[in-house]
Amino acid sequence: MTGPDFPGGQAQTLERTETQVHQPRLWRVLLMNDDYTPMEFVVMVLRSYFRKTEQEAELIMLAVHHKGQGVAGVYTRDIAETKVAQVTAHARQEGHPLRVVAEPEGES
Repeated sequence: MTGPDFPGGQAQTLERTETQVHQPRLWRVLLMNDDYTPMEFVVMVLRSYFRKTEQEAELIMLAVHHKGQGVAGVYTRDIAETKVAQVTAHARQEGHPLRVVAEPEGES
């Protein structure tokens, strides 16, 4: 074939390549226990920033209180880091030392 669609007037063969798409690694956002942040504030954070129901928020808050930490949610890295920054800023603004961390799923 010749013509403007084929440089040099020659037909070209295109090869199809397979692209593998991998799911991004997920990160857990953890709330850590401390002796100063009120339980009510933790519940409010879980409801406001992590869209938990009242019952879910209370169960997670109790895990934080009794086990030392609780999983607020699992997200891609960017979202997890954003949530950590937002909650930490809000806690500091309210005068609470609440510690929020993100770690890759599967680590403890």
